[in-house]
Order: sequence, then C-alpha cells, then structure tokens
Amino acid sequence: MLTRRHIRVKVMQCIYALTHSQDDTLEKQVKFLKYSIDNMYTLYLLMLSLLIELQSKAEEQVKLSSNSYLGNSTDNQLNKDKFVNNKLLLQIVDNKLLKEELSKRKLNNWYLNEEYVRLIYKEVVASDYYSAYMANAKSSYSEDKELIVQLYKNIIAPNEKIYDYFEDDKLTWIDDIPIVNTFLLKLLKKTTEDEIDSYFLPALLKDDDDMVYAKQLLTKTLLNDALYVEEIEGKTPNWDKDRIADIDAILLKMGICELLNFPSIPEKVTINEFLEIAKEYSTPKSSIFINGILDKLVREYKENGKLKKMGRGLL
Repeated sequence: MLTRRHIRVKVMQCIYALTHSQDDTLEKQVKFLKYSIDNMYTLYLLMLSLLIELQSKAEEQVKLSSNSYLGNSTDNQLNKDKFVNNKLLLQIVDNKLLKEELSKRKLNNWYLNEEYVRLIYKEVVASDYYSAYMANAKSSYSEDKELIVQLYKNIIAPNEKIYDYFEDDKLTWIDDIPIVNTFLLKLLKKTTEDEIDSYFLPALLKDDDDMVYAKQLLTKTLLNDALYVEEIEGKTPNWDKDRIADIDAILLKMGICELLNFPSIPEKVTINEFLEIAKEYSTPKSSIFINGILDKLVREYKENGKLKKMGRGLL
C-alpha cells in the first residue's frame, strides 16, 4: 500500500517538523515517523469500515420504512433490500478478520461521528448510480461490485467533509487520503466473489526493508545535515542559504543522502522521485532548481568515485 515515494514524503514531514521545533529530538522524530506510517493503516481501515456503516444505515432505513405507515420513496422500489444485500458489501460486513482488527484498534470513529455516515448515505441514495441499481430487479456480483466501485470513486473518495474530518483528527492524514483512496479503489475493483477474509487486510509495507529505508533516510539526512548544507552551498554560490525554500533544502539534503547511502537505488530514480515531490509540495520552479543541483552532484560524485551503485535496478 505504502509506496517509496510516500515514505519519502513522510520523512520530509518529519525533518520539516524537527527543523521548526526547538524541543524535538532525532529519537522523537524516528518514533513519529513510525507512528505516522502505522496510522496510514488506521486510515485505510476507517475508509473500509465506512462501507460497513453505509450497509448498516441502509438496513436501518429499510426497517424504518417497513414499520412506517407513511412509507417513503424506497417503498416504490421492487427490492428495498437490494443495497442491504449487496454481495460485495456483505463480504466486508461479514469479514471476521476485519471485525477483529477494528475491535482490537478500538476504531469506533463512525459511531462517535455518525453525522458523516448520514451525510454520505444521503448522497448515495440521491445518486444516479444508486437509482439505476435499485431499479434493476436482477442482481449479480459484478453489478454489485460495480455499484460500490462507482459510489466509492464518485461520492465517498472526493467528499470534502470527510477530508476535513480526517485533517482535523490527524494532520498527516491529509496527505495519506489520496493514497488510501487509490489503493482501496483498486482493491475493490479486483475483488472476486470467493475472496478470502485476509484479502481486505493487506500489508501496509511491501516488506521490512521499507521501514529500514525510512528510518535510515531520516537519521542519515539529519545526522549529516551540516555536510549536505556544504554540498548544496557549493553548487549554489550565488544563493544565500536563507533564500532557498525550506522544503527545497530538505528535499535536496534527502536527495544527496539517498544518492550517497543507498547503493541499490539508481540515481535516476532518486532524482525523479524528489522532483515529483517538489512539484507537489514546493514552489513551481523548485523541481528545476533541485534537478539542476542534483544533476551536478551526480556528475561530480561519479568523477570522484563517491557514487557507488549496485543491484538489479541498475541492469
């Protein structure tokens, strides 16, 4: 789920926090890095459990409708239970491993903030996707899945109130939401009718090496800060270091650190990754500035033998 680029972003955030705080320590930032990465999985579980809450809300509304003398708009539908019995929704609702994980982490956010569930459910019911689905008397797994995919893509994922809620809850989540939404949407699209429970509980990191990489990138960048500042100043003689944007300076130091300390990562990958991050998090001209400096440093490191790369990624 978590890509190397997003790991780099999280390291960047930690370094930024440390450079703008007077009481933070390297040890504290290493702990915060792990906390921030772990919390991304919590966000994934919350977004997935929102589908459970929508099914529960639908079931509640059907019961209210059945017990009401006045009835409501759902009474005109051929099968009021169709959404409640959506096969993909029930796969998630009945997933024992997911229930255990939610219980273990005590993730009752939607119970405590039910207004967000009501808001999303209202938009779902008012959507053309829902109307067309409910109007079709036939039912199949592929149709059920297509509805959930469309609802997630067009109603749940882009909902601004959900964004605001998560941003207020944990600041780092605002950068995680697009990653989680993209991953969850792909997971829903690939789901099959006979999927095992563990399918909905994927690994956060590809392997242990990703966490080792994250910690080393953070610690080596911070411990060699003075050295990397000199490297940057050597390639920007006409620039006062105070004129370089904070994010640009951090990305440059991280880029230098990765070039010199991670031999299995090709230099082109390092440069491209930090250019993309700069485009998203810094000024419009930052990527050009960073590219120029890193490119000069790569040529210099190759000439003096400091750039030592190896591994399958270089073949």
